[in-house]
Amino acid sequence: MKELCLKQREFFNSNKTKETNFRILQLKKLKDLLKENEELLYKAIYEDFGKSAYETYLTELSIVYQEINICIKKIKIWSKRKRVSTNFANLPSKSYIIPEPLGSTLIIGAWNYPFLVSLVPAISSLASGNTVILKPSEIAARTSAAMAKIINEKFSDDYFCVVEGGVKVTSDLLEQKFDKIFFTGSSPVGKIISIAAAKHLTPVTLELGGKSPTFVLSDCNIEITAKRIVWAKFLNAGQTCVAPDYILVDKSIEKEFLSAVKKEIEKYHKTDNSISENYLRIINTNNFERLSSLIDTHKVFFGGKTNKENRFISPTILQDVSFTDRIMEDEIFGPILPVIGFSNLNEVIKEVKRKPKPLACYIYSRNRKEVKKLLKEISFGGGAINDSVMHMSNPKLPFGGVGLSGTGSYRGEAGFRTFSHYKSVLDKPFWFESALKYPPYTKRKLKIFKSLLE
Repeated sequence: MKELCLKQREFFNSNKTKETNFRILQLKKLKDLLKENEELLYKAIYEDFGKSAYETYLTELSIVYQEINICIKKIKIWSKRKRVSTNFANLPSKSYIIPEPLGSTLIIGAWNYPFLVSLVPAISSLASGNTVILKPSEIAARTSAAMAKIINEKFSDDYFCVVEGGVKVTSDLLEQKFDKIFFTGSSPVGKIISIAAAKHLTPVTLELGGKSPTFVLSDCNIEITAKRIVWAKFLNAGQTCVAPDYILVDKSIEKEFLSAVKKEIEKYHKTDNSISENYLRIINTNNFERLSSLIDTHKVFFGGKTNKENRFISPTILQDVSFTDRIMEDEIFGPILPVIGFSNLNEVIKEVKRKPKPLACYIYSRNRKEVKKLLKEISFGGGAINDSVMHMSNPKLPFGGVGLSGTGSYRGEAGFRTFSHYKSVLDKPFWFESALKYPPYTKRKLKIFKSLLE
């Protein structure tokens, strides 16, 4: 690990990555490689999750390609130095800001969307002019191996390299000095990453998770609301960091809403203990058992079927849930959706605010006053009004958390900024120099200074 990191640092110091044309060529190369090897990627993720090629393209590769295309188009613009105004005390002079790459970077990916959450931050880092060591999650072992094969065979390891392995490998990497670490995963592991980075004073971006609430108010379109929530929640079998974690629904429409949700699930998902192209299995046995233990059979409104052999948990709706129930303690990260009815919006807002700040929040309502109230009162990473999850598909919306749900953001220009340092420069000529800043410090000079600066 030490030798690999040194090689990347030496290559970065050669200044080759600072050339925007070099970056563009490398991103084009990466896109071509991914396109040429799509079948390998589809096969690998199917073996890990049972995930169809359609869903893999929809939720992962399409966004990866979009990110590459945007970076290729915008790198030269984002990399230009930006002129800013100069204050009176520094005249005559010019002031500008120069974006520059940070150096050697470490990207640690997660297993739930293994291509998306590994490759998109890597693309941002490469676009910014850095070298990259990418450590995918070992839990999605076949997708990790596929990325390693594609990238390591065609890129030099002193520039862009995939390192595979488990906790020991990650620990060894964290012992090294990087100029930036980007981590996607759970909050407990994010704390470990932060502690390790602090030893080297390495800046860290953390993309974590949390219990993302969904508010369903009485004036919403119930049919469309149910349709969009069901798609977002059970996408990837609920193994999505920005999935609706729990529903807060106005009691006046709760029964109608639950009926609409049930109808939507029956329309699109099998509930007979078998996987299909529209529905994934749980990633491993540990997660299957964790999720199964969260299903309170006394509160199952719909679903609740499990099959350990297939790692299958049917789309499950829990009703009559309270904030003190076990399922409300931690992020669910699976196909179980608790529903809490409320009659007082202010009271339920207080309950949400008592919890750590979530990664996402969704509001279904036509009432712009209530929407504005919720947006003002609840802090969250990102979200949507009358939709769920889809905010991630817009590269102009920075994606990231707040508080325990993460620090920093990426996608599009936000990703370029995350992996760049903005260097401030004051540029003065020799032909003039004011005597005001030099001794003797007189009352007259002080008076002039104040008149200029105040």
